[in-house]
Amino acid sequence: MTTAPAADQRRLLEVQELDTRLDQIAHKKRTLPELARLTELGSQVTDLHTALVTSQTAVSDLRRELRKAEADVEQVRVRAARDQSRLDSGQGSPKDLQALQSELGTLGRRQAELEEVELDVMERLEAHETALAEVTTAHESLADKRAAVEAERDAAFAALDADAESVRAERAKAVEGLDAGLVTLYERLRGQLGGKGAGALRGRRCESCRLELNPLDVEAIVKAPEDQVTRCEECGRILVRLPAPAKG
Repeated sequence: MTTAPAADQRRLLEVQELDTRLDQIAHKKRTLPELARLTELGSQVTDLHTALVTSQTAVSDLRRELRKAEADVEQVRVRAARDQSRLDSGQGSPKDLQALQSELGTLGRRQAELEEVELDVMERLEAHETALAEVTTAHESLADKRAAVEAERDAAFAALDADAESVRAERAKAVEGLDAGLVTLYERLRGQLGGKGAGALRGRRCESCRLELNPLDVEAIVKAPEDQVTRCEECGRILVRLPAPAKG
C-alpha cells in the first residue's frame, strides 16, 4: 500500500494542473493553423515549381531553335548577297550569270521559307516567355506567402515555448519536496493514462475520468487513513481527497 503525506497528495493536484497546461501548450503547438497552411502552401509551391521548370525548359528549347532558325536565314542571306554581288559585277559567261540568277531565285524562295519558320518560332517563344513570366511571378508570390506564414509560425512557436518554459519553472517549484514514491507513481500513471495521473475526489465524482463512483467505494476511500494514496476504481488514477469544507 502506497502512502504519502496528505498535504503532498493535495499539492499533486497543482502539479497535475501544470502538467495539463504543458500538454495543452504542446497540443496547440502541434495543431497551429499556420502548420496546416504551410502544408497547403508547400503543395502549391511544389506544383508551381514543376510548372516553372517545364516552362523554363520550353523557353530554353525554343531559344535554341530560334538561334538555329536565325543562323539558317543568315546563311542563305550571305550566300544570296555573294551571288548578287557576282551578278552585279557582270563578270563571267552568260551561262554563269544565268545560273546565278536561277540560284538567286531559289535562294529567295528558300529564305522566305526559312523566315516563315523563324517567325513561327519567334511567336511560340513569345507565348512561352509570357507564360514563364506569369508562372515565375506566381511562384515568387507564393514563396513570399510561405515566408510570411513561416514567420507567423515561428512567432507563435516562440510565444508558446516561452509559456511552456514559465509553466515548467512553476512545475519544478510545485514538485519540489514532494514524496518521491508519490511522484514516481504519478509519473507512471500519467504516462500510461493519457497525461493524467491524479485527480480530486469531489463528492462521488473522480475529476480525472468524470465518472461517479460507487457509494461503498467512496465511503471506503473517505474512511481510509489520510496518508494512504487511494486510486479511482474506474480509471486507476490517484484520487486526492480534499479537506471537508468548513461549516459556517
